[in-house]
Amino acid sequence: MTSTSIRLIDPSDGPALAESLARDRQAYKRWMPARPEEFYTPEGQTAVIESLLESHGKGITWPGAVVFDGAVIGQVTIGSILRGPFQKGFLGYWISSRHQGLGHTSRAVGLALRIAEEELGLHRLEAHTQLENLASQAVLRKHGFRSWGVAHEHFYADGAWRDEVFWERKLKDGPPR
Repeated sequence: MTSTSIRLIDPSDGPALAESLARDRQAYKRWMPARPEEFYTPEGQTAVIESLLESHGKGITWPGAVVFDGAVIGQVTIGSILRGPFQKGFLGYWISSRHQGLGHTSRAVGLALRIAEEELGLHRLEAHTQLENLASQAVLRKHGFRSWGVAHEHFYADGAWRDEVFWERKLKDGPPR
């Protein structure tokens, strides 16, 4: 039995996230946008976290840390939250390469779905994956997401524009709360 969990991110998570991001920088460059050098430092990650928490305070983001046996191993974020007639958010996530292939991503996404529906009261979540990111697509499918289209040259990473698959998952019916 694993103890994968998610919780609201905290500025004290900066050093652990910076360590993982710096170590995995080359492995993830195909999937992530180019970032300035300071992004990969504890101070840079602390600044990112503080910005995310400011957005959380405005109700437009739920930024989470993925935790396994007490250690931060990645992030899961529900961002771009729209209220009113939309009641939707955008799901993003990553797990340290040292912890991939062990089910942590799937468990984190499942827990984020619960937060999106029960805590945030969202009707819908959306996500994007690059066409070649079959592992992430499998996680989304496992949790009931379905693809609804491809955006060509949608995302710039590793020196090229990348095509992305758009995903959606309806969470609940009923009027916005």
